[in-house]
Amino acid sequence: MKLTGVSAILFDKDGTLFDFSTSWAGWVCRILDDLSKGNTAHANAMAAAIQFDMGARRFAPTSPVIAGTIDDAAELLGVHLPQMSHKALVTYLAETSAEAPMVPPVPLVPLLSGFQKRGVLMGVATNDGEMPARAHLTRAGILHLFSHILGYDSGFTPKPDPAMLLAYAQLAGVAPQAVVMVGDSTHDLVAGQAAGMRTIGVLTGMASKDDLAPFADIVLPHIGHLPDIIA
Repeated sequence: MKLTGVSAILFDKDGTLFDFSTSWAGWVCRILDDLSKGNTAHANAMAAAIQFDMGARRFAPTSPVIAGTIDDAAELLGVHLPQMSHKALVTYLAETSAEAPMVPPVPLVPLLSGFQKRGVLMGVATNDGEMPARAHLTRAGILHLFSHILGYDSGFTPKPDPAMLLAYAQLAGVAPQAVVMVGDSTHDLVAGQAAGMRTIGVLTGMASKDDLAPFADIVLPHIGHLPDIIA
């Protein structure tokens, strides 16, 4: 299958540009230890709230924070941290997550540079914050390859609402129909469909092929296969 007439690719970040479990498990373990001050029972209670298995170092596929925002995570964790304001917790999560080492599923610079050389615009629409997203893309050496970076706090309703995606199309100066939305969650793909974009699912997040297939034109193992699909 080939997708033709593509002017721009809009990427989700976590689980798409970066493998979700490999990138985030270590960070979650560190912040739970920090927030609980080493109290194992307290850490386990917070882990349960975000559906994270401390022993396996893995999120449950149903965890609401996988495709959620930092605000969502703070709401869930905050129940167990009454001494900490929601604003302070959001700030803590944003600052510490910006330092989390991201692990790409494939070498990103040659992949994305190839699309840039072909004249394909690229952007990022993530339910993460814009600041940590920029930090992750900068450390990966790929920030300069994207025309726009939009996070949940960039002024648009987060996915699965299509507002962020439509904003990217307008900012990039391309019709939504000429944009391909690439993501690892149904939030990404539902938003893409609602925006009138074509959609590609990838399996480097927590969702299965069966989860993504109803909302995707095609499901790929990872973004390294995109050059074979986008003509």
